[in-house]
Amino acid sequence: MEIRNLGKSGLKISAISYGNWLTHGSQVEEDAALACVRQALEEGITTFDTADVYANTAAESVLGRALAGERREGLEIFTKVYWPTGPGAHNDHGLSRKHIMESIDGSLSRLGTDYVDLYQAHRYDYETPLEETMEAFADVVHSGKALYIGVSEWRAEEIRAAHALARELRIPFVSNQPQYNMLWRVIESEVVPTSEELGIGQVVWSPIAQGVLTGKYKPGQDAPAGSRATDSKGGADMISRWMKDDVLERVQQLQPIADEAGLTLAQLAIAWVLHNPNVSSAIIGASRPEQVTDNVKAAGVKLEDEALRRIDEVLDPVVERDPAKTQSPRTRDFSDR
Repeated sequence: MEIRNLGKSGLKISAISYGNWLTHGSQVEEDAALACVRQALEEGITTFDTADVYANTAAESVLGRALAGERREGLEIFTKVYWPTGPGAHNDHGLSRKHIMESIDGSLSRLGTDYVDLYQAHRYDYETPLEETMEAFADVVHSGKALYIGVSEWRAEEIRAAHALARELRIPFVSNQPQYNMLWRVIESEVVPTSEELGIGQVVWSPIAQGVLTGKYKPGQDAPAGSRATDSKGGADMISRWMKDDVLERVQQLQPIADEAGLTLAQLAIAWVLHNPNVSSAIIGASRPEQVTDNVKAAGVKLEDEALRRIDEVLDPVVERDPAKTQSPRTRDFSDR
């Protein structure tokens, strides 16, 4: 397993990290989830990402049980705060001091640890002053409950403002967790240059575009039974933007490039993400241990310039690059959740 620094910090993490969004506590039975985590550890993955909102806190509990007994110093455990948890009452979400301070304690209890290595703001909160949020994060860090601070899906100007406050408060703001893959490149024009300037690394989710970049979805054909595209618990909604024949046809055209590189399409997609020097780690998920084994083979792969050029040539007409697509809810009205 390749090991990288998280941004310009001293924290070292595995280039491929394991995440349990849409799997642990919901799509995947616990025995299967535990088997996937054990396989991740066997393959050299040391970095595990979760969030309190995943399966309404159940995913954190499953991950905590899966990692129980492992040497804590040899792991990097990440979690997040923002989205509604519990019954979703008016203070059960957002980045207020109240919600952050209560949420970190809940996450630590479920994960079975005294601290998390990285505590992340899961979206930007437009209803809470940024100063309040960052001061609460500073107290979390200074109390030893988190070692580093990060964000997820924040815009460049939001990252810059938070970084300035973090410097004043003397806390290490080291990461952003955006969606990023061959088809979704909205961070490249603004977020990445800002992050490079500030020493912030990307820990990216959906490197295989919810499975679309594996090539298993064929144009003109129904989605395979049991796949993400048939999941009624949220997966189908997330993948719908790419379930179009023009996108699926172009993904199939990547197969010769993968073959020439000696990779599966999924490995090609992950290796492509890791080729970006501002990406510290790519998060993979799995419902079966063999998926973990397959995906980790992308770690350390160096793609030739010609392969990168051909990928761009094939996908360019269907790639999303608009930086405005990075967005957080303007209101914390989650009454329709």
